[in-house]
Amino acid sequence: MTGLAGAGADPLPLTLVALLAAGYLLAVTRDRRGWRRGRSVSWLAGCAVLALAFGPLAGGSADPRVHVAQHLLLGMVAPLGLALGAPVTLLLRVAPPPVRRAVTRVLRARPLHLLAHPATAALLATGGLAVVLLTPLYAAAERNPWLHHGLHLHYLAAGYVFAWAVAGPDPAPRRAGPAMRAGVLLGAAAGHAVLAKYLYAHAATLPPGLADRDVAALRSAARLMWYGGDVAELLLAAAFFAAWYGRRGRRVQRAACGLPAVSRTVKPSAPQCRVTWLHDW
Repeated sequence: MTGLAGAGADPLPLTLVALLAAGYLLAVTRDRRGWRRGRSVSWLAGCAVLALAFGPLAGGSADPRVHVAQHLLLGMVAPLGLALGAPVTLLLRVAPPPVRRAVTRVLRARPLHLLAHPATAALLATGGLAVVLLTPLYAAAERNPWLHHGLHLHYLAAGYVFAWAVAGPDPAPRRAGPAMRAGVLLGAAAGHAVLAKYLYAHAATLPPGLADRDVAALRSAARLMWYGGDVAELLLAAAFFAAWYGRRGRRVQRAACGLPAVSRTVKPSAPQCRVTWLHDW
């Protein structure tokens, strides 16, 4: 439920989405080593989902189900596509040395170590949504366009960091182990489901901005939030296991080929060792 009853789609977010897509494709053309097509598809799919959330779903409807759909796309589905596009890796491959050094410093910064932890990212994503829906903040966002856009930015950023921390191919500072990431993902899914059930059970007593909506529509929106969230979290889980399988498979491949553990490639003289893993798409 991230929208407000506005006057229609705002051209500014749509313009920014178009710039994101164009900038990524321009960077791909500058990568002389060749960029994986699957990553480009993921990024463009994420941009398309953003355009849907900021375009058709950003109209003047006050139906809470529309706002739930916007939240699912903006805060859960689009961030996964963007994270799987590995934009930081692409930037490090095509940017000039000063930019690469600056990006590396950011990745090594202590605040990012905290933000990039799956538990922190999950708290910002799911906890932030709960704060908006269970306090008068939602009603305030309906009256203040800047707060409205700020909440959209928060949902997108928190969702992106969470997807990156759990399954993103981009480098992450002190990436948590698979067990930790899987546990946090399960906890976040449970928290999202609990929030949806709470909204369903207390549809008639929600804070201003939600309480004045039709109770039946609110309960329908809560069901959409529950089931739609499950689908989005299953997609993230699939990406997590694909990443885990790919990394583990490459280690097995290197060991079988007698290569150092840090190597990411296979010697051309050993074509029998060449294997494409799920995470290499």
